[in-house]
Amino acid sequence: MKPSYIKLYENGELKQKIKKALRLLENCKLCPRECGVNRLKNEKGFCKTGRKAVVANYSPHFGEEAPLVGKKGSGTIFISSCNLLCSFCQNYEISHLVEGIEVEPEQMAYMMIELFKAGCHNINFVTPTHIVPQILEALPIAIEKGLNIPLIYNSGGYDKKSTLQILEDIFDIYMPDFKFWDSYWSKRYMNAPDYREKAIDAIKEMHRQVKDLVINQEGIAKRGLIIRHLVMPNNIAGTDNIMKFIAKDISLNTYVNIMDQYRPYGKAPEDPNINRMITVKEYRDAIESAKKAGLKRLDTGEDKILRIFRI
Repeated sequence: MKPSYIKLYENGELKQKIKKALRLLENCKLCPRECGVNRLKNEKGFCKTGRKAVVANYSPHFGEEAPLVGKKGSGTIFISSCNLLCSFCQNYEISHLVEGIEVEPEQMAYMMIELFKAGCHNINFVTPTHIVPQILEALPIAIEKGLNIPLIYNSGGYDKKSTLQILEDIFDIYMPDFKFWDSYWSKRYMNAPDYREKAIDAIKEMHRQVKDLVINQEGIAKRGLIIRHLVMPNNIAGTDNIMKFIAKDISLNTYVNIMDQYRPYGKAPEDPNINRMITVKEYRDAIESAKKAGLKRLDTGEDKILRIFRI
C-alpha cells in the first residue's frame, strides 16, 4: 500500500499544503497556544522554536509499540521542545532545555532517507505539533529521493483541529497521547486547562482521517490510529473517563497503549501527588478500566505487569 502523501506530491496538493502551513507561522497559530509570534522572523513563543525545526536525535527505535517496530525498528526523529512542556516530562532535557540542533529542510529529509535506507518500517516524528510546516517542507525532498514508507504523527494530543486538517493524507498513522481528563491537573502540570477539550477534538479528527489501525500480515502497522495513555500516581490522569471516551466516541476497535513507564522526572520529585512510581494495583486498575469500557486492542497484559514490576 503506497503512502497517501505520494499522491499529494504527484498531483501538486502537497505544495499547496506547505504554503498553507507556512502562513500559520507568520502569526503563529499552529497549536492551541496560539502565541501569535512571527516565527518566519525567528520569533519564539511557548515552544521556544523559531523558523527552523530543532532535532535532538534520530535512529531506528525499538521501544515503540510492536506493530511499529517489527524487525527493523521505527525510524524515530526526536523533535526538541514541545507545546506542552509537562513538568514531569520523561524527556526533560529534550523538551524543556531544547537540546538539539537547528536543521534545514534538506537535513530533515536526509534523516528520513537514512532511516528509510536502514530498513525502518516507518518515519516516526516525536512531538511534531510545533513544527508541522517544517516537516512538510522536508517531505518533497525526501520523496524525490525515494521515501515511500508510512509517516507517524506522535504527539502529546494538544493539537489544533484546523492544523490537523492540513495534514490529511500526509500522515498514515496518528499516535497521540491522552494525558489528563481533569482540567485541574492539566493546568497544574502542563499549563493547559483546555487540554481535554483540545485532545478530544484532535483525536476525533485523527480518527476521521485514518480510522482504526490496520496491521498487515507481517504484523506491521500501515495506517490508522494508536492512542497512548500514561498511567499516573493517584489516578490523577483520569484513566477511567479517558477509556470511556475512547470506547464511546472513537471506536471499540481503537488500538490503545496503556503505558506503565511513569517516573518522577523533571519537577515531579517536588510534588507529593506525583513524586513516586505507580503501583501494581494502579496499573491493573487502568487495564481494568479499559476492559470495562469494552476496549479489546490493548498494548498491555499480565506478562507486561510481571516484567515491569518484577513480581
